[in-house]
Amino acid sequence: MNHQFIHTDHAPSPIGPYSQATRAGDTIYVSGQIAINAETNELETDNLEQETERVLENLKQVLLAAGAKLENVVKCSIFISDMNNFGRINEVYGKYFERNQPARETVEVAGLPKDVNVEISCIAVV
Repeated sequence: MNHQFIHTDHAPSPIGPYSQATRAGDTIYVSGQIAINAETNELETDNLEQETERVLENLKQVLLAAGAKLENVVKCSIFISDMNNFGRINEVYGKYFERNQPARETVEVAGLPKDVNVEISCIAVV
C-alpha cells in the first residue's frame, strides 16, 4: 500500500522521530497534537480551554494539509493529565465536533510531552 507523510507549517513540527500525519489510501492517521503555537513555537497553556482550542486547531491544520476536515474524523484519542479536567476539555471539544461526533476514548495518563494537560490524535477517512 502506498502511503504519504504529511507536513504543514501551520501546525507544530514533531518533537520526535514521527510525522504530523500519515495518509494511507483514504485513511489519515494524525499524530497526537499538543498546544504548541506553530507561529511562535511556544506552548499555550495559560488556561485549559485555550490549551484545548490550540490542540484542536493544530489537529485541524494537519487534517487540512492531508486533504481532510474535522468532518472526516472517525476516531479521536484524548489523553489528559487529570480526569477532573474532563468536563472543561469536553466542552471545548464539543464545539469542534458538533455535528460529526467521532468515536473516541479519553484516558488519564501519568504524564504528557512538555508537561501539557491534553493531547489529541485522530483518524480520518476521505
